[in-house]
Amino acid sequence: MSTPRRILTRVNGDTRWLDDQENRIWRAFVEATGRITSQLSDSLKHTSDLTLDDYEVLVHLSEAEPQRLRMTELSHRLLHSQSRLTQRIDRLAKKGLVAREKCPEDRRGTFAVLTDQGLAAIVAAAPGHVEDVRRALIDLIEPNERAVVAEVLERLAATAREADHRGV
Repeated sequence: MSTPRRILTRVNGDTRWLDDQENRIWRAFVEATGRITSQLSDSLKHTSDLTLDDYEVLVHLSEAEPQRLRMTELSHRLLHSQSRLTQRIDRLAKKGLVAREKCPEDRRGTFAVLTDQGLAAIVAAAPGHVEDVRRALIDLIEPNERAVVAEVLERLAATAREADHRGV
């Protein structure tokens, strides 16, 4: 039986198709990132009524000084469009976890601000989330493999960031 790659090779012989090992890497990456992200999101939703996207917003705001970020900066950090971030902030504001504040220096700018309730939510959710991250990812990587895995993932992230900046 022909694989799609073999069929496609006949259509476009100039493409550098993935060999078997490269295909294993790609498919494992897609499946692992999808499944781990889904599991982490499901667990957060079950234990803290936060989605993974909610949690990431709260993490970025909790790490900022003084627990506020311009919406444009937060959008860049989260890789969200402005409209997607606006919807997310609206939902979090309805729950009382964040607030919006106008930027005093620039009347057009808006800050997303972590509320006391939002800080309490991230403090409550973080321990369980960290345990889930350990169980789904970190503890499955042998200690002697961690530096290599970190370097590879950081290289992938840096290359993707550069492509984003170039608009590719």
